[in-house]
Amino acid sequence: MKKGTKRMLGGIALAAGALGAAGAFIKKNKLMGTQPQRAANKEGSVWARPGMTVTFRAELMPGRDREARTARVKELLPSGRVLLHEVAGEHAQNEFDAIRS
Repeated sequence: MKKGTKRMLGGIALAAGALGAAGAFIKKNKLMGTQPQRAANKEGSVWARPGMTVTFRAELMPGRDREARTARVKELLPSGRVLLHEVAGEHAQNEFDAIRS
């Protein structure tokens, strides 16, 4: 194959890759713009409510049984963290066991 032909094929391959990447980028941005905002609908995704009981994970309180690790929610903060009646401080969702149905 001649040197000029190799350069032309290489240029075509490079251009095709650039066009594919640009198309994927544009398509991704177009899809991201149409998704609903999570912050707009915070009320539906609340993981705890006042009066509800939550149980700390066993790794955070070793040597205590389930009843000793359970507390009642006093208040849900705007940050998604909670204040508890029996335990001081703010606590996040990942500190507690998952709800069992």
